[in-house]
Amino acid sequence: ALANYTQADFVAAGFEDPFYANLKEIYVDEQTHVKFLSGALKAAGITPTVELQYTFPSTDVKSFVTLSSVLEGVGVSAYLGAAAYIVNKDYLTAAGSILTVEARHSSYIRAALDQSPFPAPFDTPLDFNQVYSLAAPFITGGSSPVMLPFEAFPALTLQCTQYYYEADRSSVTFTGAYTAAQKFGIKKDTIIYAVFFSGLDKKAVKVRITAGDKDYKVDRLPAGIAGQVYVVLSKSATEVTDENIIAGPAILEVYPKGQAPSTPHPKCH
Repeated sequence: ALANYTQADFVAAGFEDPFYANLKEIYVDEQTHVKFLSGALKAAGITPTVELQYTFPSTDVKSFVTLSSVLEGVGVSAYLGAAAYIVNKDYLTAAGSILTVEARHSSYIRAALDQSPFPAPFDTPLDFNQVYSLAAPFITGGSSPVMLPFEAFPALTLQCTQYYYEADRSSVTFTGAYTAAQKFGIKKDTIIYAVFFSGLDKKAVKVRITAGDKDYKVDRLPAGIAGQVYVVLSKSATEVTDENIIAGPAILEVYPKGQAPSTPHPKCH
């Protein structure tokens, strides 16, 4: 996707040198990580998946950088979540080495977007199904020689808003979420929670069904969440397991209360 734009495009969009050159270096880093991980899997006698085909919904430089920031954040969460499952100390060290570089990538791009490069004292781990659920919508082709032991949860869509999300202030509506949940046996009297993952915290808020009987809504985001926050819908506020998650994750960029930009956001986010 970076190849679709030139250095001049980035400068015209307000991203001064050497930002474009640094993005190219990030690309090289990512290719190096893929090569290293594929080699490690082969050395362990495991057949790595083939490179799949992806499409990314970026239409200009700004949307490309914004999406890049989100994906780098997901990468950090993926490596962090996987760490608990790595028993080989050498592999754990290698994964940790990649994780720290991914975190630097994320911070650098966030700063370029005038977002806090380190919005919270802890990063947010995600498990395999949660990461796969976020990646699946981008996959458009290709097949793996091995059966992936992951399953994507139903998608969770945030209603467009021109305002930035603020902790302990903003509301959030999940478009069509109640309609979709009914297909899985969820009824009007079923208590559903929006569970927000921020750092090492999981904060649950009971949702309500909106007047049109289509959407779920949280009237106020919980306090204490910041940065790239993930949210799932769950039948339990405390046991947020694969069995209880009915949709998600979705991603919100959340500012501390009173610290969001004062001007309306020009696009849905």
